[in-house]
Amino acid sequence: MTESTQSSEADVAQSATGRISVPEIAQRLQIGRLAVYSMLEKGIIPGVRLGRRWIVTRRAYLTWEETCGFRTGPGIPSIGGDSGVN
Repeated sequence: MTESTQSSEADVAQSATGRISVPEIAQRLQIGRLAVYSMLEKGIIPGVRLGRRWIVTRRAYLTWEETCGFRTGPGIPSIGGDSGVN
């Protein structure tokens, strides 16, 4: 098998599981794997720890990436919004 075929099969397998790997996150953010693990430990990147492994769903990660990590929804003030303080 060629390298491009293997990588495309790996991409299909990862998207089918709905998970994103730590090395893939590191590559997307252009940081090291240890920095990704640190961000996971601190709760900056959404993930669940199972023993020694981290599970990060692709959907949760992409939502986090699109919003730059800011949470949105009811009860959470928007940045730059009217705080009511004069």
